[in-house]
Amino acid sequence: MSDFASNLALGFSVAFSWQAMWYCFVGVTLGTFIGVLPGIGALAAIALLLPLTFGMEPAHALIMLAGIYYGSNYGGSTASILLNLPGTPSSAVTCIEGYPMSQQGRAGVALFMTAIASFIGSICGMLIMAIFSPPIAALAFSFSAPEFFSLMVLGMVAASTLASGSPIKGLAMIGLGLILGMVGRDLYSGLLRFSYGVDQLYEGLPLVAVALGIFGLPEVIKNAGQITGRTVEARSISFASMWPTRDDWRRSWGAMFRGTGLGSFFGALPGTGGLLASFMSYATERRISKDPSRFGKGAIEGIAGPEAANNAAVQTAFIPTLTLGIPGDIVMAIMLGALTIHGIQPGVSVINNHPDLFWGLLVSFLFGNLMLLILNIPLIGLWVRILAIPYWVLYPFIIAFICIGVYSVSNSVVDLYVLMFFGVLGILMNILRFEPAPLVLGLILGPMLEENLRRSLTLYRGSYTVFLTRPISALFIGIAVLILAWTIYGMFRARARRRAALAAQGE
Repeated sequence: MSDFASNLALGFSVAFSWQAMWYCFVGVTLGTFIGVLPGIGALAAIALLLPLTFGMEPAHALIMLAGIYYGSNYGGSTASILLNLPGTPSSAVTCIEGYPMSQQGRAGVALFMTAIASFIGSICGMLIMAIFSPPIAALAFSFSAPEFFSLMVLGMVAASTLASGSPIKGLAMIGLGLILGMVGRDLYSGLLRFSYGVDQLYEGLPLVAVALGIFGLPEVIKNAGQITGRTVEARSISFASMWPTRDDWRRSWGAMFRGTGLGSFFGALPGTGGLLASFMSYATERRISKDPSRFGKGAIEGIAGPEAANNAAVQTAFIPTLTLGIPGDIVMAIMLGALTIHGIQPGVSVINNHPDLFWGLLVSFLFGNLMLLILNIPLIGLWVRILAIPYWVLYPFIIAFICIGVYSVSNSVVDLYVLMFFGVLGILMNILRFEPAPLVLGLILGPMLEENLRRSLTLYRGSYTVFLTRPISALFIGIAVLILAWTIYGMFRARARRRAALAAQGE
């Protein structure tokens, strides 16, 4: 208990400094702004702003990037409620109940309850992270190279099969990402692989250029001709109209805490994250409701539960990222890249070797969420006016900032060519319905996966059986195999249902 108190004191000393408070404020403000605007997303924003953190202290850089992440989840619900346009993928479920409430003249209540639910989910997720991260990191100290290899395999299998989209396509993207992760200098022999004489590729593909190319450019191009400014009456949302009724509070409290529990669980599982947690929370609230017919028509618990789940998942996604070096979702994969750029090896050593970073980040969640509560409720009128900006005005500036951000990382024109290549690849993947997230996950984890594989084979004289003879490693491999088997079974079952449905129609 004394160690926990001293660690929290260290976290407060880091997070309460004026530099950390400033970067936290900048992060959550930018995150809210980005979340309000449909079609950009936290991932592209973090990748774009990553170069700005290179001159910062690692703790301050991570505090700002984390603020952008959970700030965008707060802001993403605004466009969902007012325009039926989700600002972020995980806020898509908020459209189901939020937009009908807006049409009924209760947009203020929906926005207020969203802010409260997000705050409760985030704070509970932060507490769970504080309690469970040190024991998990302590357990992980017993891991060696085979365990880390098996754990990464499990994380990538879960990310590619449990996320949205086709599991087969997800696994294919993981494989492509692993191949792309081999570009550059071999860690053991020093030989160059797949660089084709381009000096700028000796250290591997530039992460920022790949992430912005595959996520940012296709998203901007796709939305450029679709999303235009829409007029929302800001005057109709006053402080008086935002206060929920007693019935609203009664229906929301239980949903918030159920959503927080679901979000905390799914957020800590690699490959699931806020999107799955939000939909699971919504399905739960609908199933346990005494009057399911209310849903789809403005049920307040259908907003409170998913918003709490979404934001709790954001906080607990940091648990596997900082304790095991396994990203909870694709944004966490970019966070791992940021740690590596700042010279910090992700994994079990972060808590012990960089306690100021871990506990400072943890305590900053408290300050950041308090700031967001202040930003989201009084400034709703401002966010409403921002939504009226036509997208065709915004997207040229977004593309320009993307190019500037990519070039500023290493002042290399080659990075711009990489950006364009992966931008085209991202567009093709969207057309063919391939998920880009597993590719970036494979690219980031690929070098670490290869390092632990080769280290395991070196230590155990080239025997691949080491991954099955060591109990913890075998457990991770076994879970990965079960996930694959369950996925394949689900695919065959779904195909059989479709055939049965077609046969029934033919009769």
